[in-house]
Amino acid sequence: MTRLTPYRFAGRTAVLTGAASGIGEQLAHGLAARGSDLVLVDRDALRLDAVAEQIRAAHPGRTVETLVADLSDRAAVVGAAEGIRERHPEIGLLINNAGMALGGRFDQVDLAQFEQVMAVNFTAPLLLIHHLLPALTAAPGGHLVNVSSLYGIIAPPGQSAYSASKFALRGLSEVLRGELLESGVGVTTVHPGGIRTRIAESALIGAKVPAADVEPQQRVFAALLTYPPEKAAREILDAVQRRRARLLIAASAKIPDVLARLLPVSHMRVIGRLTATAGRRARTAVTR
Repeated sequence: MTRLTPYRFAGRTAVLTGAASGIGEQLAHGLAARGSDLVLVDRDALRLDAVAEQIRAAHPGRTVETLVADLSDRAAVVGAAEGIRERHPEIGLLINNAGMALGGRFDQVDLAQFEQVMAVNFTAPLLLIHHLLPALTAAPGGHLVNVSSLYGIIAPPGQSAYSASKFALRGLSEVLRGELLESGVGVTTVHPGGIRTRIAESALIGAKVPAADVEPQQRVFAALLTYPPEKAAREILDAVQRRRARLLIAASAKIPDVLARLLPVSHMRVIGRLTATAGRRARTAVTR
């Protein structure tokens, strides 16, 4: 059986999506600190430029390239991938980190909204992997990271699009892990729990969700996101170095994972009760 050596960051190029904030921003800083040159992708040009300038100032020896792209646009993703491959025929690391959330029951969500989430969370990683695979396998020792979610392990009500996309990304990752091993490329699937990012404020809201429900739900959701993104990023990069196949981040991911394995049918009832308790505490906290 092929055994991969620890991933070497220094002297290699890393491609990272969702690099303008949250986990992605911290991953960009961590990769530069470990010696990687960067290709940073995000749709938010201002935030992305700010992150790039901070890294250039802190690590003047690193090359930092920025690419503004809307990952919900198939043509934009393909164009970005082809451009990256042309400029970088060999890359060491691809991290599909960008993600989009959508709140609301399935009957409250427009099909176009559902498809937009699938495009960002699954189709964009699929296209990037497809087009960049020759560059990733051009030299031995490459690595692929797909950031799934806790909701790629469990599927709570109100998260049909997000869970569908993250389960799909998890499945693709597990297939690729076996297929790419002989090429010397490792694959890590990441399942973060409640990480303190902008995902709550940037989430789409189902078109038919009552307006009165939107702000309270967003505030409660945001209050549950407490795990530091810099710590999450460090754990991800450590997992890459060690070639870990699967990474769960925070107790909010680890506990549901155990419950889902122990109670494959009824785990959501238990998790629902735990979430309701946490939600009440969060509502109390945000109204004080």
